[in-house]
Amino acid sequence: MNSNQVMRILEAALLTSREPMSVSRLRALFEDQVGPDTLRQLLESLRETWKGRSVELVALASGWRFQTAADVSAFLGSLHPDKPPKYSRAVMETLAIIAYRQPVTRGDIEAIRGVTVSSQVIKTLEDRGWIETIGHKEVLGRPALLGTTRQFLDDLGLESLSQLPMLDANRGIADLLDSQHGAESDHRHPGENPNHPQPIQDEHSLVDPVRPPPEEFVAHEPTQG
Repeated sequence: MNSNQVMRILEAALLTSREPMSVSRLRALFEDQVGPDTLRQLLESLRETWKGRSVELVALASGWRFQTAADVSAFLGSLHPDKPPKYSRAVMETLAIIAYRQPVTRGDIEAIRGVTVSSQVIKTLEDRGWIETIGHKEVLGRPALLGTTRQFLDDLGLESLSQLPMLDANRGIADLLDSQHGAESDHRHPGENPNHPQPIQDEHSLVDPVRPPPEEFVAHEPTQG
């Protein structure tokens, strides 16, 4: 099988997939006869082929997918009237703290925000698939350490945590979520309607602004499949 045939199969698989496809999953299409490095090179070639078109190929934390280009997605909003929920400030601030300071405990979040973190805030983020328990801190009570998920990065259209916006983290995450909802919905399969949890109402404010982690901090990165 030559490279052109492999690229055609990759293109067809990605165009018809409802979710990002990892390199290992794409390799399975060829019964692992195509090596991972070769496959990544062909994916990069395919990305270049589609560059500048209305639909583009992007690499995310959990794999590759086609999505509507940012410059045209705004014009297609009327085709998909469903809107993403507007999460409360408390939810977005908590998400930003976890994203930029992970791994963190609930107590760490409360120390930064200066207020008690509602269980509903954590549950909302867990139900959405944006955060998860990635370990336990070795102190009295062994509190859970929270980190972000591959789904979080996918929903922001990012491949790794290093691509998070560095300025005004809370606003930056909200902006990315809004823009990615448009890109995803414009390339959604007919009849598909994602089930978003309802936002909660909480008007607590952030006491200590969220800052990027220090250089020596090693964030929890999802492993590429």
